[in-house]
Amino acid sequence: MKLIFPNSGIKPFAIIPKCILLIQLGDIGDVVLTTPCIRALRAHFPQARLAVMVREKAAELLTDCPWIDEVIPVRKAQGGIFGEIAGQLGFVRALRAHRFDLTFDLRTGTRGAILARLSGAPRRIGFFADNEAWWRNRLFTDLLYSNYTPDLHVKDHLLALLEAFGVTVQNRMPELIVSHAKLAEADQLLAGIPMDSGPIVVVQPFSLWQYKELGREKYGAIIRWLVMKYRATVLITGGSAEYARAEEIKRDCNDGCSNLAGQTSLALYAALLKRCRLFIGVDSAGLHIAAAVGTPTVSIFGPSSPVSWAPQGESHRVVRKDFPCVPCRQKGCDGSGKSRCLDELTVEEILPMIAAQLDGANATLI
Repeated sequence: MKLIFPNSGIKPFAIIPKCILLIQLGDIGDVVLTTPCIRALRAHFPQARLAVMVREKAAELLTDCPWIDEVIPVRKAQGGIFGEIAGQLGFVRALRAHRFDLTFDLRTGTRGAILARLSGAPRRIGFFADNEAWWRNRLFTDLLYSNYTPDLHVKDHLLALLEAFGVTVQNRMPELIVSHAKLAEADQLLAGIPMDSGPIVVVQPFSLWQYKELGREKYGAIIRWLVMKYRATVLITGGSAEYARAEEIKRDCNDGCSNLAGQTSLALYAALLKRCRLFIGVDSAGLHIAAAVGTPTVSIFGPSSPVSWAPQGESHRVVRKDFPCVPCRQKGCDGSGKSRCLDELTVEEILPMIAAQLDGANATLI
């Protein structure tokens, strides 16, 4: 096992790999922020076969990615203990059949490390982890010692692993490719929704973590303002588990908005976002998907850091409360699950950023 440090100048790929595995077992947003790594590997190793391993729920996002030869979904085991054993053995056999000669793992947990080792690749590269099981680091042949710092965007942290081992990065921006077929499916979906004369705006009020969410009443006020001022068609989105909560917001708003929570696949959601004028929402997978398909965003941040997670570029704006404790990077105030920085963020503080996006006016970027 070799431990290297950033900026060591190592250029180690004297033998060009023929088959590469990139492992990203994070959430959907993490997969979106991994797309610059995928693109960089394809550009650096144009002749290599490139496979990307992700959790099953995120696999559909990469179906149309032109830089990938294969997406390998990691599914939850089914069929009891014997079915689980059989499924895992079959998965490992199929994995080793690829004959990978190089594997990158973009996380510091043990599951990706185990899968990197089981891939059979003779060279396995990952981040050094000092807070995991003692044996985890020993599963790799090369490790980058790189502490994540709050002033670094997550996509740049991921790219640092590739750059430390000589992979050239030309474009650092996340990008999702949407097929013409999915765009046509999105157009068909939109054709069945009552439209006004203004822009189509997606509002995603929900996150995996409720301490990142704004209150229902505030979203209702934002939607009513969008409909009144811009004659906007507002689409409320989220997962199937959030349909009932989205329906409550829709009832608060009466006309002008539709509830699409849980009504699309992940790939169709990406296509739908590409057809919209603006995305408004909290730190969530939807925010990252919208930015990656080229849709301008207004993101609402509380405890989490926009420096680390918010989309970058002139077409993206961030709203957050100007408290000295923001961002605290905790699960609510003192880990309580409630975030005062979001509870006290007013609609009047959010609307100017939305107006700046829809009117094309200048606004201060945070």
